[in-house]
Amino acid sequence: MRFLGIDYGAKRVGVAISDENGAFAFPLLVLQNSEKLIEEINEICKENSVSEIVVGQSLNFCQEENEIMKEINVFVKNLEKSGLPVHLHPEFLTSVEAERLQGKNDMHDASAAALILKNYIDTYARK
Repeated sequence: MRFLGIDYGAKRVGVAISDENGAFAFPLLVLQNSEKLIEEINEICKENSVSEIVVGQSLNFCQEENEIMKEINVFVKNLEKSGLPVHLHPEFLTSVEAERLQGKNDMHDASAAALILKNYIDTYARK
């Protein structure tokens, strides 16, 4: 089972992928948030035989949905039209963590997506 992880942002969307066994998460690429985003993600899923999608759920310090969650909820509804299961998984400061681990570069959004996906795999998929 292969998972796709997504760190949704207003400008950039980090994408990560698991290995074929769904045990490890790897940064894949960063997409621009555009009208073609859903189409690009669907193509990535087909090319990589993805079974499920995990999207970071953005919450504030009080564990309440923040402003970007409005966009994420619409994004998830559109992703679900692909027919693949889509899971929201809480993410908290993953972009900051990715930047701390590797510095700020062109792939840190993809690394944040890998952190979200790895946490999901460790929490749910391996059990």
